[in-house]
Amino acid sequence: MSLPYAEVIGDPVDHSKSPLIHGFWLEALGLAGRYGRTAVSADDLPAFFAARRRDPDWRGCNVTVPHKERVIARLDRLDPLAARIGAVNTVVREADGALVGHNSDAPGFLRPLAPLLARPHLFRMARVLGTGGAARAIVAALADQGFTLVVAGRDPGKARALLDELAPGEGHHAITLAQFAEPTDFPFDDRAGCLDLVVNATSLGMAGQPPLPFDISHAPPGSLVYDIVYAPLETPLLAAARARGLPVIDGLEMLVGQAAIAFGRFFGQAPPPGGDRALRERLLA
Repeated sequence: MSLPYAEVIGDPVDHSKSPLIHGFWLEALGLAGRYGRTAVSADDLPAFFAARRRDPDWRGCNVTVPHKERVIARLDRLDPLAARIGAVNTVVREADGALVGHNSDAPGFLRPLAPLLARPHLFRMARVLGTGGAARAIVAALADQGFTLVVAGRDPGKARALLDELAPGEGHHAITLAQFAEPTDFPFDDRAGCLDLVVNATSLGMAGQPPLPFDISHAPPGSLVYDIVYAPLETPLLAAARARGLPVIDGLEMLVGQAAIAFGRFFGQAPPPGGDRALRERLLA
């Protein structure tokens, strides 16, 4: 018996935790379906999508590096958020057969912040470290939530261009990442009523990557520190934040958040509520 299925594609893709996440939810809900992983090179993308268009059981795919921009040429249309960000991490086949590109990174990033964002604040500021694909989704998401943004990258010109494109308006700043590398004794003003975020949107600090050049003294008092890296789960940035008594969000939160949105689009049902702890245990096993 054939089953509806979805998958994650990338090059490489063996490291992806998406099959474990989606498989956990399919099992918990008792849904007939499956989720796999398929290594697809850039040269093979046209043939891959041509074959999947002919497969009536295929519901779509998640897209990981390096294809989040390359897949756009293979799709019939983009949803407005994906078009704005310029990257796709979820492809869904609609009832009419059209392949539609979505970006669930932005709402997935916001998912663990929902309780905080539901509260009023006098001011919201986020320091976003990075200018790559993940940073684009995060900047777009935070701009829509009324944040004043400081984007730091190796190339401040690229950071400025990112802000001008995704967060037009006054008040945002683009700086070099090196500006955060050394300790500071900057006298932060009264942060009462403010929501401050520090977000690592790079792969720096990931196992096998160079360290992130950010000294925790640059985080305002009471900041929430959010690192999208999940290998290791406790990055040096998060360890430094905890040592200062700052609240933190680790990379599994965004990973699960974006997957939850994709799952609903693939299988027509939201993940079961209240299962995040059990899922985290399985991901860390």
